[in-house]
Amino acid sequence: MVKQDFKLEIGGKELKVEINNLAEQASGSVFVQYGETLVLATATMAQEIEGRDFFPLTVEYEERFYAAGKILGSRFVRRENKPTDEAILTSRLIDRAIRPRFPKNFKKEIQVVITCLSWDTENDPDVVGLIAASLALGLSDIPWLGPIAAVRIGRDEQNFVVNPTYSQREKTDLDFTVSALLSEKGGLLLNMIEADGNEKEENSFTEAFKVAEPELIKLIDFQKEIIKKFGREKIKIEENKSDLALIKEIKDFLGDKLATALYQPAKSEKVKEDKSSFSPFAAARVREEAINDLKIAAIQSIEEKYPGQKNVVIEFIEDEINRLVHENILKTEKRPDGRKIDELRELDMEAGLLPRTHGSAIFCRGQTKALSILTLGSPEDVRLLEGMETRGKKRFMHHYNFPPYCSGEVKPMRGPGRREIGHGMLAEKALLPLVPSFEDFPYTMRIVTEILSSNGSTSMASVSSSCLALMDAGVPIKSAVAGISIGLMLGQNGDYKILTDIQGPEDHYGDMDFKVAGTKKGITAIQMDVKIDGITTEIF
Repeated sequence: MVKQDFKLEIGGKELKVEINNLAEQASGSVFVQYGETLVLATATMAQEIEGRDFFPLTVEYEERFYAAGKILGSRFVRRENKPTDEAILTSRLIDRAIRPRFPKNFKKEIQVVITCLSWDTENDPDVVGLIAASLALGLSDIPWLGPIAAVRIGRDEQNFVVNPTYSQREKTDLDFTVSALLSEKGGLLLNMIEADGNEKEENSFTEAFKVAEPELIKLIDFQKEIIKKFGREKIKIEENKSDLALIKEIKDFLGDKLATALYQPAKSEKVKEDKSSFSPFAAARVREEAINDLKIAAIQSIEEKYPGQKNVVIEFIEDEINRLVHENILKTEKRPDGRKIDELRELDMEAGLLPRTHGSAIFCRGQTKALSILTLGSPEDVRLLEGMETRGKKRFMHHYNFPPYCSGEVKPMRGPGRREIGHGMLAEKALLPLVPSFEDFPYTMRIVTEILSSNGSTSMASVSSSCLALMDAGVPIKSAVAGISIGLMLGQNGDYKILTDIQGPEDHYGDMDFKVAGTKKGITAIQMDVKIDGITTEIF
């Protein structure tokens, strides 16, 4: 066995990286150890499939009971079954950080698998797994624009702590996980945040990032050194050569039709003819229908002369919408629905809708509508937790459902996917600091949020509807909590505009989704994803 070791001190503890040839058939692999928590990360690339028009990436974080010296699972099976919620959340954490770093025109299927081989009950494998995933991709021949680094910051009564242990995290009032990369100019760009706090003031999180900054830079330089010595040459990506005549044909057909469809007047004639009174929901529907109709017409027109070019037409239209949305917001602050950049959509809410439930409420923000239902149970109704990292009981739960009808789609109805579990847990984090203690309110609480209509930030709508449901049931929460999603449009020269309450085209074509929840006193949860390299500390 060939093996090379590298070591770096992070947060007063040793991070050890081992390069070996054990998983030699993967495109890239690495062992990373922090304390006695050790993970194996592999990155594997499949063959290209002709005509694929999307990038298939899967990230799998695998818990192993043996890592903690446990024999768990059903008495009749005694092995790992489906991933726990905690494992799914770790997979999502890593996915959200690495996904934006793949080249736009790269379409080969990639699978990143992070397996926890040893767990010391002190150091969380999630941040270790993210660093390992970055290294595995960096060492491989997969085109990937890394490395990225990640740290977790907690705070005890006086000081910030880098990568706190589980026992330290139990005492902290702030948990801030951030990943970042170095820009070409040398500054850090934040590309993923997962944080929660007990109604913490904003500057607590900016101070936490200042503590994280030198550790992130050290980790990035450390990875660069390893990749320089042992990294494989990246495969070349063939550039798509544009047919100039075809592109001109598409441009000529579209003219100004795309801008007209995207920026529907506030009260179009089509909406006026609707029997129902005008609403911004109807305007959004008209805009979507107009864009879809234009796509169909463009494809039919172009394919008469250029058969088999459907994907080129769709890609060109998507790029044009992206350009129009960015250009109009950056230059004139013109949003597709006519709002000002700091203006909320219309709000509507109602509590006590359902006659036989303990608490219920609906919260509407524009076309996004969330219905939350609270059930109160006895102390025996707690959820029992059994996993590699977690064994215990849970008396407060929030579950999130996203049925296909809420986005106007027809899909098979299956169990909750990763997105549902992630959004449900984000809202749970936002609500948990306001929930009364068992001594003050000895009930088990389960909230289920049904998304009835989706157009931007349903997870944050579920925070608001769940808060109303808690109040409707008479749960003595400490204060009201709400959530909002903030977007970003970034120009090529570094200019930017921050958007309050993103929806539709701003959500799809925007550069950032920054979800934040809290009370009047302070922040309870943050989650950030980006589609660009990252955001500067100034933007944060």
